[in-house]
Amino acid sequence: MILRRDATLALAAIACIALPARVLPATAGGATWVLPAAAGSATWAVEGKLFGEPKKDRAKPGRVDKDDVKKSTDVSGLACATTVGFPRTCLIADDQAQGVQIVILEDGRLLAGDFIRLTDETHGDRALDLDAEAVAYADGLFYVVGSHGRPRHTDGGSDDPSSNARAAASRKLFRLRIDPAAVDARGRLTGPVAVTASTALPGLLAAERALLFDQPLKKDGLNIEGAAVKGGRLYAGFRGPLVGGRAAILSVPLGVLFEGEIGKAEVTTVDLGGARGVRDLVTFGDAFLVLAGPVQDPADGSVADGDYAVTWWDGAGRTKSLGAVPSLGPKVKPEALLPLGEADGRLRLLVLFDGPDEGGPRVVEVDAP
Repeated sequence: MILRRDATLALAAIACIALPARVLPATAGGATWVLPAAAGSATWAVEGKLFGEPKKDRAKPGRVDKDDVKKSTDVSGLACATTVGFPRTCLIADDQAQGVQIVILEDGRLLAGDFIRLTDETHGDRALDLDAEAVAYADGLFYVVGSHGRPRHTDGGSDDPSSNARAAASRKLFRLRIDPAAVDARGRLTGPVAVTASTALPGLLAAERALLFDQPLKKDGLNIEGAAVKGGRLYAGFRGPLVGGRAAILSVPLGVLFEGEIGKAEVTTVDLGGARGVRDLVTFGDAFLVLAGPVQDPADGSVADGDYAVTWWDGAGRTKSLGAVPSLGPKVKPEALLPLGEADGRLRLLVLFDGPDEGGPRVVEVDAP
């Protein structure tokens, strides 16, 4: 189907000047925060508004305006159409939103562009979010992946209509074709977006009994939080459950998901150190980077140095720990990872978080693989 999105955003008139960065001492396993030199700012600037949860009195089908939604505080995924240089055209997800948003990534700031609505489902008077936990890009196409899990903060099971509706809304996979020429320098769409939806993944997940499909996360059930596309296959990384004490990553040919081809999924387990699952998954050259984090968040929301880490994975059996992500305090959880560049044996990564306004984007350096 072809969708036309003409939602416009009121962009703040902020003059952003590229300033040299300063580096803080390493604090967690060789990881180093790289902070902008601008006084009073530890994060990259966000110009405009990143969209989050729909406002209850404004949840309605059709066009989404900036006044219809709250500011994002649950950034969950980011992927860009290019891997080197700036600016980059990207899509960003908030797991409480009903779609994704175009973002123009510059060195030091994000320009919030048009919102692309992917669903307008409701249950009663509640707008159902996609629980989109991952965004990937490959070969001219973006992919947006729902968690495919049960609502994580409830005990709701198959006899709970609300839980069923929310789970069904999350069990979708979208492929988006966006013509680069149809996105201007501010992230505004000037042409159509081709969107293809797939609901083939749940059946493949249910067939893998070790993945505990349709169980709530708080009971160690399945929850996708990272995804990457490589070699014609979708790789879905699971926050939970652990399989044999190791994180699980499922891969499946794209043709099975979108073209109805015959094929099967494969599950690989990865040692991410301790009881860690996948919090994000991105391609990196011929391999992958995994953002690893706890399967279950502590009840008090605490986040300590070493809870989250970056691991290089060859896609088969080999891994290498690159460094822990230093803690930024309670309830600030790393959720999205984007490689920016590599130099002098160090890898520069943009990290976005669940908790701060608009993801609190900032840069961390870790050891290069």
